[in-house]
Amino acid sequence: MLQIDKSRLRQSMPKDPIAARREYAGPALFSYGFRPFFLFGATWAALAVPIWIYDYAAGGGAIGGAPALAWHVHEMLFGVIGAIMAGFMLTAVPNWTGRLPVMGAPLMALAALWAAGRLAMLFYGALGVIAASLDSSFLVVLAGLMWREVLTGGNKKNAPVCALASLLALTNIGFHIGFHAHAFYVVSERVAIGAIAMMIALIGGRIIPSFTRNWMAEHKLTPLPAPFGLLDKVAFSVAGLALLSWAFAPSNIIVGCFLVLAGALHTLRLARWRGWMTVREPLVLILHIGYAWLPVAFFLMGAAALAPDAVLPFAALHALTAGAMGTMTLAVMTRASLGHTGRARTADIWTVTIYALVVLGAIVRVLAPIIFVRAYIPALSAAAFLWSGAYALFTVRYGPMLCSPRLR
Repeated sequence: MLQIDKSRLRQSMPKDPIAARREYAGPALFSYGFRPFFLFGATWAALAVPIWIYDYAAGGGAIGGAPALAWHVHEMLFGVIGAIMAGFMLTAVPNWTGRLPVMGAPLMALAALWAAGRLAMLFYGALGVIAASLDSSFLVVLAGLMWREVLTGGNKKNAPVCALASLLALTNIGFHIGFHAHAFYVVSERVAIGAIAMMIALIGGRIIPSFTRNWMAEHKLTPLPAPFGLLDKVAFSVAGLALLSWAFAPSNIIVGCFLVLAGALHTLRLARWRGWMTVREPLVLILHIGYAWLPVAFFLMGAAALAPDAVLPFAALHALTAGAMGTMTLAVMTRASLGHTGRARTADIWTVTIYALVVLGAIVRVLAPIIFVRAYIPALSAAAFLWSGAYALFTVRYGPMLCSPRLR
């Protein structure tokens, strides 16, 4: 009779992700993907914006040898958002697939690769191709890792998330190629912004109604958020078409109409999630506020195409970047950090302050070129202080828990 070596069989079987994390004995910071990337991404957001504002106010034209505006845009999209996206995906994918999470030495190496990209961008003029290669490799490696996990885990329904991560990696490469060809890097910038906006629409469409439903059910509130349906599919598709068209023809009148339509559809989508019922829990409410910036941005971007004299394009764009991206990232980071470190998912005064700072900073940034024309630099500085201050406060408040072992 065939004898089975049970100990060898157990060793060959895939470990349970939760059990694997419990067995991990290294630094807590590298025990889970969200820990280093939320902390490093928030810290860089708190530093990179003041660096840009200082250069802009001083009349400088370059940071690290790269065009200053291009450096600012790049570091916000591919540095800050790239890190936070990595933290989210490295945390979510093991739950989606049931596979082992990236932790320990591999996670350290991935975080080091991201940090090397940030350092290289500060010396872009001196390093040139080396800097571009270092920076680009992080998102390429991350996208490849996500594809491997999702496909190996048989979780093909999350392939769109991997596709958007891959698109962000490709636009980063295009951004570097286009540093000295302004039009090309601007197209890459807009495609990257569109990819991130679609990720907000995709992931937000999953987690916001789900978390809202759970909270409302716990507090016995009805009616519950509407389930995913035809409106969600149409809203997502129209937004994708509008953003893709906007990337190549932002001033086109037809594109402007599509953007306004996307704004209307996403307003309806958001209303079906009944966010006003969650006002007692800022940790849930902020998700709705963050998502609300998405239709606001669509409306403003559409208006900028239809009536450019009335709405400045870059003011509209900041509703999407500083508003939707800035708020949604902090909303997800605070909730995930609390839950995955064993703490109660409820917002204290520090967390509420973080939310207030980022939302107020985004509002001032959008209104600065419209209302504060004669005091634009002070208004821009105030917006930067508020917005980057939110990320600085996240670093101070959440940094210790990200570096400490899970409570339970």
